[in-house]
Amino acid sequence: MRKGAARRGPRTTAILVAMVVGVVAIILCSCTTLFLERYRVAMVQSARTSTAQAVAQVSNTVGSYLRDMQQSMDLVEQSMAADPVSRDELLSAFLTFRPDVVAITSYSSGGELLDCWSPGREPRERILQNLSFDLVAAQASDGPYMSAPHVESIFEGYYPWVVTVTAPLETGGEAAWVSLDLSFASISSYINNVGIGQRGYCFLMDESGSIIYHPQQRLLYAGLKSEDTAGLAALEDGTYDDDTVIYSLTRVEGSDWRVVGISYVDELVDRNVREMIRLSEALALVILAAAILTSWLLSHLLGRPLRGLAAAMERFEADADHFTYHPVGGTREVRELSNSFGHMVLQIQQLMSTVRQEEVNLRKTELKALQAQINPHFLYNTLDSIAWMCEQGRNADAVNMVHALARLFRISISQGHELIPIARELEHAESYLQIQKFRYKNQFTYEFDVDPECLDYYCNKITLQPIIENAINHGLDLMVDEGRITVEVCREGEDILFRVRDNGVGMSREQVDAILNQSPGDRTGIGIKNVDDRLKIYFGKDYGLRITSELDVGTCVEIRMPKIREGSYEAK
Repeated sequence: MRKGAARRGPRTTAILVAMVVGVVAIILCSCTTLFLERYRVAMVQSARTSTAQAVAQVSNTVGSYLRDMQQSMDLVEQSMAADPVSRDELLSAFLTFRPDVVAITSYSSGGELLDCWSPGREPRERILQNLSFDLVAAQASDGPYMSAPHVESIFEGYYPWVVTVTAPLETGGEAAWVSLDLSFASISSYINNVGIGQRGYCFLMDESGSIIYHPQQRLLYAGLKSEDTAGLAALEDGTYDDDTVIYSLTRVEGSDWRVVGISYVDELVDRNVREMIRLSEALALVILAAAILTSWLLSHLLGRPLRGLAAAMERFEADADHFTYHPVGGTREVRELSNSFGHMVLQIQQLMSTVRQEEVNLRKTELKALQAQINPHFLYNTLDSIAWMCEQGRNADAVNMVHALARLFRISISQGHELIPIARELEHAESYLQIQKFRYKNQFTYEFDVDPECLDYYCNKITLQPIIENAINHGLDLMVDEGRITVEVCREGEDILFRVRDNGVGMSREQVDAILNQSPGDRTGIGIKNVDDRLKIYFGKDYGLRITSELDVGTCVEIRMPKIREGSYEAK
């Protein structure tokens, strides 16, 4: 378990939950955006259809109005062919029946106003401009023609919005033309009330693009608004749109008028899309807020006890021997997990105690086995030397060797203790050197260089003897000159160092490695290998032997072990 990973785990999980829900919300928004784009296309098409239907309805209404005007004009023309009395009666009845007719006027061939029939109104005496009659237009027309909507100007104080139909008369009388002024208020009111969305509208124009009627006429006259009538006049009937505006054009049957409908995409479509986007964004925010709240609740309900459980696991991992577990609370699942962990801790601690005891017993057995290997090996060599001295008749020396051997074994036994004072180990080494000096006829000398403060520390028994034996047998045995062995004991920090030096023939790096890696079946160097194994088993891998040697110069064996007082150490 990485340090701190468990502590961050529940909180990280809660954050991940929030992130996952947030990603889901983002995906939802993306899907909603895609849907809204498709919805927008569908809405634009629907708006095109709605605009075209509104324009068609206006065209039908205006067409009906114009047809009604034509019928009314036919009646007026028929009335003008009667005698004056009958004519006046017919026209008066017509005006009564058609209150939407503002005036009926007749004109001479020179364009002068002859008669005017209007319910309860008389034309002013002096007419500055008659907008209902244009002599030039009348002369240029082959038959009846219709003017654009205009203000009636022949009455004093009465200026209705009218459309005039003028037709030539062939009665042979004084009147050459007759005009019918029909109120345009109903049509203008109808067009004004045609709304396509909040800002959409319809207007009338002719084939050349001149505006017949516009619901925002005043804005057009004031220059505050304009229409691209030239561009619209170049278009065929149909529906067109760009990114912001939808245009729909339809001709009015029986005239050169065209109804133009204008609607705005942003209010017909984008408004709905924006509302749906706002709704989806609000939904995403609600989901995200719910995710954050959920993650906080998870962190509060699960994270805190799980972090406590994770911290307990870290403490158990760091020091399982002295760990005491206190169960954590929380939800039922967390409590069950906590109880399972507590049960596992007890089982692991019991198992560790059992394994540790078994390892101690195993190491003690290994130490005894190694000691059993060293003792017979040394005894064999010593007895061999005593036998050789007896054969040579050196009985006194043999007796001294036997006494030295007795001292050796008293120290070796040491009442079954593995650790003995360094002073006793040095005494053991000196007894062995005395025995070997008898055997080798004083071919070598030896000396001890010992720090007196080291004598009271403890070390493994029979540690120096195998090293000295190897120095004599393999380092000095083949020398012609006198050999020399030096045994040093000193302190180095919290450790004790033993050094056994000789001036023998030395060894190569390969020979040194071979000595420290002997197999149990090899006899050569078994004492040194066993000493190294004993030290490592007893104190750990940081302790043991280190051999440095140079051919024809000599060898130094360094033995490192910790400072130990009596009863203060047990095998690891």
